[in-house]
Amino acid sequence: MLQYIIRRLLLLFPILLGILLVTFAITRMIPGDPCDVMLGEKATQAKCDDFKMRYGLDKSIPEQFVKYILKVAQGDFGYTIRDRRLVIDVIAERLPMTMELTFFAMIFASFFGILLGLISALKRNTIWDTATMIFANIGVSMPVFWLGLLLAYFFALILKDTPFYIPPSGRLSPGISLIPLSKTWGLQDLTGLPKFLLDLISNSAILNGLLTKNWVLVKDALWHLILPSLAVGTISMATIARMTRSSLLDVLGQDYIRAARAKGLVENRVIFQHALRNAMIPIITVIGLQTGGLLSGAVLTETIFSLPGLGSKMVQGIQSRDYPVVQGFSVVVAIIYVMTNLIVDVSYAYLDPRIRLE
Repeated sequence: MLQYIIRRLLLLFPILLGILLVTFAITRMIPGDPCDVMLGEKATQAKCDDFKMRYGLDKSIPEQFVKYILKVAQGDFGYTIRDRRLVIDVIAERLPMTMELTFFAMIFASFFGILLGLISALKRNTIWDTATMIFANIGVSMPVFWLGLLLAYFFALILKDTPFYIPPSGRLSPGISLIPLSKTWGLQDLTGLPKFLLDLISNSAILNGLLTKNWVLVKDALWHLILPSLAVGTISMATIARMTRSSLLDVLGQDYIRAARAKGLVENRVIFQHALRNAMIPIITVIGLQTGGLLSGAVLTETIFSLPGLGSKMVQGIQSRDYPVVQGFSVVVAIIYVMTNLIVDVSYAYLDPRIRLE
């Protein structure tokens, strides 16, 4: 197991190199000049020459790429072109919001997806089976932007001034703000990776509230995450439900399930200890893929609900030709995606002892 994990971690380096190469090439192929975008009417030839020299854009493409690789190897993603901030600081500011949204959306999608798939498989060819699969097909068919707007309209307008009101946008209510843990704990002098990790935790409203015992902050953050999590998690929930049904029906038809029932085992034990556990491998695979998809594709959800996450900032970076932002965010998403797949692969050996990852 340990050897497998080490091999997968070593494979992370060529994967990241490939992602850096592709992202670097695509950002350079975007039509338009960053100087014209940033300076607008003030973009004279002299100012553009100075702008390109300052950001290294006057060098050849191979030189720019080699220089960027050397910086990334040191944990330096450079400065944003738009506002001259460290890209690593922007990542620490934006990533926690996207991680929170992805985490709670996948909890919702996984729990109800497996539950609906389980009901559908156990009640095969009944009205329950038909109803859950119709619901799953509707869930797959609903666009995120439409569902997000519909949820916001229903819970924020129709149910306004009722106990069921849920805020339609924003991360926190007015008057509630995040207090950096570096100030709370007196750790302002941290630099490098420790500072980045502390900033990540500080900018996560839920972790920040839990560590500082600010229960008002935790409650408000969770309250604002309900609608975005429902909107972005519905399609994943429907996909997981369909996969659960298909996988469980396949396992329930195996000889060892009939043997377990013939031995007189309680039906619940047959279902949950024998059938569902063996059916979980394709389900876990889908959950891992959906998690990566949510992490990298939450642009519409963050835009609809005004959430300051990676997706909305990535779009801004593409529109303004802010190369360091696009490249830095792509690397971070790629790392998380690869680590998620690694966790999924390792879980196979736990779910099915016959699998030997070595």
